[in-house]
Amino acid sequence: MSAAIETSLLGVGLVAPGLPSWTEALPVLRGEAPYARAASVVPPPQRLPAAERRRAGAAVKIALSVADAACNDAQRDPATLATVFTSSSGDGANCHALCETLAHPPGPDRLVSPTRFTNSVHNAAAGYWHIAVGSRAASTSVCAHDDSFGAGLVAALSQLAGGAAPVLLVASDTPYPEPLNATRPLPDTMGVGLVLAPGAVAGATARLRTRLLPLDPAGMTRCHAAALEDLRERIPAARALPLLEAIARRQPARVLLPASAHLALEVALEFVP
Repeated sequence: MSAAIETSLLGVGLVAPGLPSWTEALPVLRGEAPYARAASVVPPPQRLPAAERRRAGAAVKIALSVADAACNDAQRDPATLATVFTSSSGDGANCHALCETLAHPPGPDRLVSPTRFTNSVHNAAAGYWHIAVGSRAASTSVCAHDDSFGAGLVAALSQLAGGAAPVLLVASDTPYPEPLNATRPLPDTMGVGLVLAPGAVAGATARLRTRLLPLDPAGMTRCHAAALEDLRERIPAARALPLLEAIARRQPARVLLPASAHLALEVALEFVP
C-alpha cells in the first residue's frame, strides 16, 4: 500500500466492556461522559436459528453481533458485502474444551464432537455470518496477534483498492479460560464492525485516507481517556479505540495504528458537514 487509499466509512458496530453499543459509546468516546467499566454484554445473534445460537460460542456471537450492528448502521444489505474477519486468538473457550478432551486417556471421553471441531477453525465466525445472511461474497480471515485489528483493516483496504463494492470488517476477541488465560490474559470480550466503501460516498460517516508507514511503537495514537487507554492496551480489538474516538468527535484527525511487527497504518479522517 505505497500510495494512499481513499475510502468512506458507512457504518460502525461496537460491543466492549462498558460500551454496550456504538450509540451508547458516543458520549464516552467524545469525552462528554465518564467511562464506567462493566462486563461486556453480547446480544444473541438473531440471524442464527435457535439451534445454531445454542451451539455458537462467545467468539461467534460477538463477531456476528457487531457485524449486524455495523450493517444496520450503514443501511447496507449484508448479503452484498465482502468481509474481513480478524481476531488475535480465535475461539479461546473452544480451544480450551478441545485441549481438555484430548488430555483425557484414550476412550469415549476423548472423542471430539463435530460441533467443537467445526468451531475450531479460525474462519468459523465468517462461515456462520455468510451462511446466516446468505452471502456468497468473498471473505478473508486474519490473525496477527496484538496487531490483528490493524492487519484486518489493511486487508479490507486492499480489497477496496481493487474493487467497487463495500467491505465489512469485523475485529473481535474473547478471553481464554484458565490455565491458558494465565499465558494469554484478555480481560473481557470486545468486537468492532466497520462497513467501508471505496472513494467518496455521499452521506458517509467519515472519509478516510490511509497509507502504510514504518512502525514506531512510541508514535501510535493513544486514547484521550486513561480508562479507555487501559482497555486499548489489554484487548487487541481495542486497538480500534483511538480511531473510534476520532470518528465520534467528528474532527479532522490523524490516527496511527499498529498493523504488524514492522508497519503502522496512518488514517487521516475528514468529515463532511
